[in-house]
Amino acid sequence: MKFRTALMLGAVFLAGAATGPEILRLARNAPTALTSSAHAQTPATPDTAADTAGTAAADKSHAETYRLLTLFGTVFDRVRADYVEPVSDRDLISNALNGMLSGLDPHSSYMTEKQYAEMQVQTTGKFGGLGLEVQGEDGHVRVVSPVDGTPAWRAGIKPDDYIVAIDGHNIDGSPLNDSVEKMRGKPGTKITLTIVRAKTPKPITMTLTREIIHIEVVRSALYGKTGYIRLTQFDEETSSQMNKAYESLSRQAGGKLEGLVLDLRNDPGGLLNQAIAVSSAFIRQGEIVSTRARHPKDSQRWDANGSDITGGMPIVVLINGGTASAAEIVSGALQDHHRAVVLGTKSFGKGSVQTVTPIPGNGAVRLTTARYYTPSGRSIQALGIVPDVVVKETRESPAFSIREADLAHIIRNEGGNKTEAAPRTDLPPLAKNIPDQPPANWPEFDRTKPDTDFQLQEGLRLVRSMAGAPAPDPVASLPPVTTPQPSQTKNETSHH
Repeated sequence: MKFRTALMLGAVFLAGAATGPEILRLARNAPTALTSSAHAQTPATPDTAADTAGTAAADKSHAETYRLLTLFGTVFDRVRADYVEPVSDRDLISNALNGMLSGLDPHSSYMTEKQYAEMQVQTTGKFGGLGLEVQGEDGHVRVVSPVDGTPAWRAGIKPDDYIVAIDGHNIDGSPLNDSVEKMRGKPGTKITLTIVRAKTPKPITMTLTREIIHIEVVRSALYGKTGYIRLTQFDEETSSQMNKAYESLSRQAGGKLEGLVLDLRNDPGGLLNQAIAVSSAFIRQGEIVSTRARHPKDSQRWDANGSDITGGMPIVVLINGGTASAAEIVSGALQDHHRAVVLGTKSFGKGSVQTVTPIPGNGAVRLTTARYYTPSGRSIQALGIVPDVVVKETRESPAFSIREADLAHIIRNEGGNKTEAAPRTDLPPLAKNIPDQPPANWPEFDRTKPDTDFQLQEGLRLVRSMAGAPAPDPVASLPPVTTPQPSQTKNETSHH
């Protein structure tokens, strides 16, 4: 089986809801219909030569548009009349609309009523299914990420796994919607998935039990006097839940937290307003993010709200290749303001904004309408956020490393500050001594065991050093590396 590296991020489903690593701005008062105006021609006069030229160009453009629409009608009629089996007009039009939009960039698409309803459910954080975010890639179903704490997560499904069969039936080449429908079902019922995984010689078969999924968008823990908050995505509750988690950690620490690790790894993003709110929780003043649209009047800028819930506490942000969209806005804002040290590997690189416009009775259009820029004016489109301290999760190179730059027909990176940022001079001395990958004797990574998470452990170590607290090296407590003993020489005697 051959898998290509290019994929489309415009159609991503989360085992029960449409979603995607993107920023969503819901256009609630958008136009409900498309209208066109007919313009009467005006006889040409010497004083209207320029107007005549403009009118002629417009007429030529309109004529070309009518010819293309005639072509569309011809193809539509041919398919409806001669396709191997009957196809509904609605399906043909839906496919045409989605093709028109998804051909623009990986994140624009047309959503049917059902898909739009599922996307709305996704942004509320509760839905039914497996908790598995999947994506179509050239007829294959690729796993983007399992949601923390869900059946897919507990079963050990990993990003970049490929689902090739459901309940023993091959789904390779099937429409993504059909595969997602098969993965949904009544809570408590079982489903068997067959997985193809890189560097695993045989397919993996696993049986999961469907559940009503409530996305735990915020998870937290206390490590000594250091707080840890993980954001799994940016839905309507992310900011408020994060603030509650921080208050709880502060109480547990007796009001004396030393530092905070903010984990944005494998966070595919979500709502723009939530990214702004989360960033504003740590930055007192200045720009958080700006967007630049096709029309200057639609460009916007958002500034901090003048408060910092931590009172200036040291912060380390964890990122990786799955950190995208809204999560990159937060990472970029905290990095540009030197409010946090970013540790991990380069992020996904999605620097565009999508507007979702409902079309009552006919779904919605998800359209890329702007690029976003970090406070320093840089666009991370197809570039990503480069961490201040590079630390890999494992010693192995990832089997797949798919980022925005690998996608088909992405939008260009333009309009941003191209000046290379000056190296940070405010990093703690320890930053230079942190290894960029785990040592050979580091235990195998197990997502349920924080002690095996090398990036987390180095993040805790770094933030503690920033706070002036003891920062023991997690590698120091490991057992010594065992080396193979030399074989016996000819003169040695072996007894049996």
